[in-house]
Amino acid sequence: MPQSLTSLTPNLIVSNVEQSIAFYRDTLGLTVEDTVPDVSPYVFAIVRAGAVRLFFNAPEPAVTEYPVFAHRPLGGTLTLFIEVTGIRELYARLQSVVKIVMPIEVKWYGPTEFAFEDPDGYVITIAERET
Repeated sequence: MPQSLTSLTPNLIVSNVEQSIAFYRDTLGLTVEDTVPDVSPYVFAIVRAGAVRLFFNAPEPAVTEYPVFAHRPLGGTLTLFIEVTGIRELYARLQSVVKIVMPIEVKWYGPTEFAFEDPDGYVITIAERET
């Protein structure tokens, strides 16, 4: 068991790194922290907004490093759960530009949530806890 866990960064295999950068930048306001190489076409990128950080990997180098991914579909059953403030404003802005897969609602366990898909089928759940 590790002494302490200090962070968790989802490392997503995506069909097109540039497309994923644009999607997360335009929908959630993430900014590019780093890319490999420095100019497009990218095989890897890091995007960030505050404490939220994501890695994007192009399929070929990811499968070379992890052959187990060769026959797995992108997206799969992974859900990214992101807590925000101003969820209703974000929902109003996004509902006409993304594929909503769970409409906004107050959940029985407390937070208000909605979910949408990214271009590769990853599901992003947005949540806000009432104070």
